[in-house]
Amino acid sequence: PVPCLSTNQPITTRMNAAVRATVRVGIYTGAKVYFVHEGYQGLVDGGDNIKLATWESVSMMLQLGGTVIGSARCMDFRAREGRMKAALNLVKLGITNLCVIGGDGSLTGANQFRKEWATLLVDLVKAGKITDDEARKSCHLNIVGMVGSIDNDFCGTDMTIGTDSALHRIIEVVDAITTTAQSHQRTFILEVMGRHCGYLALVTALACGADWVFIPEMPPDEGWEGHLCRRLADQRARGSRLNVIIVAEGAMDRAGNPISSEDIKKLVEKNLGFDTRTTVLGHVQRGGTPSAFDRILGSRMGVEAVMALLEATPETPACVVSLSGNQAVRLPLMECVQVTKDVTTAMAEKRWEDAIKLRGKSFENNWNTYKMLAHINPPDTKSNINVAIVNIGAPCAGMNAAVRSAVRIGIIQGHNMLAVHDGFEGLAQGKIEPITWTGVSGWTGKGGSELGTKRVLPSEYIEEISLTIAKFNIHSLVIIGGFEAYMGGLELVQGRDKYEELCIPMVVIPATVSNNVPGSDFSIGADTALNTITSTCDRIKQSAAGTKRRVFIIETAGGYCGYLATMAGLAAGADAAYIYEDKFGIRDLEMNVEHLVQKMKTDVKRGLILRNENCNANYTTDFIFALYSEEGKGIFDCRKNVLGHMQQGGTPTPFDRNFGTKMGSKAVLWITEKLKEVYRHGRIFANTPDSACVLGMKKRALTFQPLAELKEQTDFVHRIPKTSWWLKLRPIMKILAKYNISLDTSEHAHMEHVIKKRVSMPAPLMKKACPPTKHEEEE
Repeated sequence: PVPCLSTNQPITTRMNAAVRATVRVGIYTGAKVYFVHEGYQGLVDGGDNIKLATWESVSMMLQLGGTVIGSARCMDFRAREGRMKAALNLVKLGITNLCVIGGDGSLTGANQFRKEWATLLVDLVKAGKITDDEARKSCHLNIVGMVGSIDNDFCGTDMTIGTDSALHRIIEVVDAITTTAQSHQRTFILEVMGRHCGYLALVTALACGADWVFIPEMPPDEGWEGHLCRRLADQRARGSRLNVIIVAEGAMDRAGNPISSEDIKKLVEKNLGFDTRTTVLGHVQRGGTPSAFDRILGSRMGVEAVMALLEATPETPACVVSLSGNQAVRLPLMECVQVTKDVTTAMAEKRWEDAIKLRGKSFENNWNTYKMLAHINPPDTKSNINVAIVNIGAPCAGMNAAVRSAVRIGIIQGHNMLAVHDGFEGLAQGKIEPITWTGVSGWTGKGGSELGTKRVLPSEYIEEISLTIAKFNIHSLVIIGGFEAYMGGLELVQGRDKYEELCIPMVVIPATVSNNVPGSDFSIGADTALNTITSTCDRIKQSAAGTKRRVFIIETAGGYCGYLATMAGLAAGADAAYIYEDKFGIRDLEMNVEHLVQKMKTDVKRGLILRNENCNANYTTDFIFALYSEEGKGIFDCRKNVLGHMQQGGTPTPFDRNFGTKMGSKAVLWITEKLKEVYRHGRIFANTPDSACVLGMKKRALTFQPLAELKEQTDFVHRIPKTSWWLKLRPIMKILAKYNISLDTSEHAHMEHVIKKRVSMPAPLMKKACPPTKHEEEE
């Protein structure tokens, strides 16, 4: 098999991680891998545009934006004559597998090329350009696609390569603007990319707590001008010094007329007289260093793409590799393209709700969360329910976003929201006060914990806590934190037998850089810490690239959980990552040293080793540093770096802001329903296991799991779950670092279908819908 790699996205995105993974995993499987430079144009022109790739040719690519093999629009490939030239170039090189990274237009072109392949070969034989033998050897072309688009406008995947990095650029600008706007009492209108898809605008609005968002999928109702002005005025009246409006470049009204940032500026200045500024981000969103998420996504997609190509048969439809939750999936390419086109059709026919649903579950959840948080006026009728919110354990970025959304959703539900300061200790001491809508303004972008947090567990204060709950008439508790929050929740549940006051609904929201809370694949704060580590490793690798023959040993946080070391290793291109869950000994260390000795003989004269802080009591960071220094004498020298508490700090990433916002809102909505269930004879009494849960992301959905049931899944000694999904990614990191290990392919994705459920579609569209798989029915 000879995979051929082409990027055909006409405008730059962050494709290099996918390029690197495809090349290296292709070589690892024994295939020849070719670069196609300048997209389909390079495929048509051939010659030096199609070059053999080597292991070293994709080194030092991870931190680069754009695509190192180039990309271009190609009119020639749209014509059959151009596709025939492309086919000739591939046949002459014996290439029968094509991996295309691009948008729906590029992938549609690839599928057309595949369908025409047999007839193109017939014409080439007739023209005498290839022999019958060459045609027989290249009788079938396999196609696999990866979606590279910052707009996230391709249906079938939660995230396309480049989207998360674009959000990083946008949020950096929003944070900078927010500072100056608050100083001057200004209204800022920010226009982001998204001609046909409002994903960037929608997630930005959630991540910065915007007052209004305009997206093409859901134009504002008639009379929106008055509604917008009233909302901005209300915010100012509540003491807010800042108004933020996010506009997708493709925003329009119900009649299909465009709504530009300048139109909104004129409206606000004329009707309200507010000092208003507009910022159009443009191509800034496409630039910069890729985020850790995009690097890991690209790497995973590249591995899956190679596997899909090698497993393909002539009967296998062209597929696109996608992400659903934290699962890699393969979807029929043309089904995804069709659903993407169906969104455009729904928008043209003004079926706005259908357009939102067709975008997928992730988009729909973001929209529903935004709609709830957009309500400013609390309901006239109060529930007389008091909901307390407490932060537990070490602070992390994104905690405040979860508190903000929990408070505001609670107020919308009619509840009285109470802030508990300084963790369980503060709960025992009665450090509790009401918290209002405006009290959490601007919290999404703040790192750390505004409520204050401590690691103290409730067991030593259990009686005082029960008395405080009775004194403040607390009816339910939202606990946001790491492993201490999980342990604290368990202790409160155990205390129910003795203290009736603890028989209230409780929910734990995982928030810790360590990502070690059972019941959730992800914790709030881990993404921010991961980006901090990755950017530090980038700088270190740059230093090593300049001095040559240098190996850096970096110690990461995480307690006994190796999530940060593993994922940072994948994102930064580490040579090894030592963690507690993947046992290692002196022979492994010896093998790693020898690997680096051999690496120094190549053009890549640098090394990066990550070590989780508690991976081994004897093989400490100092020991590993001393070992590498001794064994590398005369070949390479070593440096070490302990990252420490810097991993907990900083402003939260877009992922953590958005994740925290959704987790906080979902937790309070669950509590609201649970309170109705447990209200009996004029009082609240909750003592069943399902009244105290962990809210977590599991594979593809946010789920509530009883604390008591999670005990069996927990290693309490080492404060980690007994099983972790991300351990399956470790072999990928080792293969990409050129270790000769076996890759377990049993977990690789199978072909699924794009589901268009809960959408009232016209009959012609309905015929294209596929029956749901078992997993999707459960979801």
